[in-house]
Amino acid sequence: MSATIASNSSETRAGLSLALPALMLFLGVVVIPLAMTVMLSFHDWGQYKGIEPVFILKNWREIVDDPYYAEMFWRTFRVAVLATLITAVFGVPEAYILNRMQGPWKGLFLLVIIGPLLISVVARTLGWALLFGGNNGLANKLLMTSGLIESPIRFMFTETGMVIALAHAMMPFMVLAVWTALQRLDPQVENAALSLGASSLTVVRRIVLPQIMPGVLSGAIIVFSLSASAFATPAIIGGRRLKVAATLAYDEFLNTLNWPLGAAVAVLLLIALVLIVVGSNALIERRYQEVFR
Repeated sequence: MSATIASNSSETRAGLSLALPALMLFLGVVVIPLAMTVMLSFHDWGQYKGIEPVFILKNWREIVDDPYYAEMFWRTFRVAVLATLITAVFGVPEAYILNRMQGPWKGLFLLVIIGPLLISVVARTLGWALLFGGNNGLANKLLMTSGLIESPIRFMFTETGMVIALAHAMMPFMVLAVWTALQRLDPQVENAALSLGASSLTVVRRIVLPQIMPGVLSGAIIVFSLSASAFATPAIIGGRRLKVAATLAYDEFLNTLNWPLGAAVAVLLLIALVLIVVGSNALIERRYQEVFR
């Protein structure tokens, strides 16, 4: 008995010693900077006195009372939700088709999908900016030539362009999440349903979708979180006038030099994202369990 206890104690110490470097790194690069940012949000700032290390709620009151900040956060989450919906609508069929591919085509198209992740998001967003252009941009020319629109659509410095560019940037995360879920799907189940007379649409709706739903929801949470906290794409496509929470915090830090207010915006964005993600995850898991009950 004593030998077993001694062995367990030795394993615990060995586990703690192995985990200690990772814990110290997490503490140093995540916890401490985050705690300093939270403390900074309660400091005062003046144009001539700079940052004053006091504990006040001035920045938080300004964010709550000024509707300008509410508009920024509302726009941030609206753009993130729309980008998430677009990635789900196009990413799920894309992952399903990819999973049905055979041979070298599968590897080739998987490389096409995840290839953009190897390119800087700034470079990809600049590419979208060139496509959007002005009224004579390539995107407008293609849409008018195909007869989909009669007059040019404004993409640059609009939420429409921001959503399209974000959806493209986040698409690989949705496809990979769904594709991973599809790997666990037994193809014999689909074949059995087809042999019993079910149509292909019924197989997808009644068998495939319920089983890959965890992957879809995981991808949606990842895409929403990354879209809501994205900086480069909103900054380039949205410009200085169409701000979101991330670009607003950046402006407060580096343009107006009001670090405490920028810290308050950043902390509020983090809190809102954590609450939304945790809450939606709990609701989705409960709903998912009801579906399979």
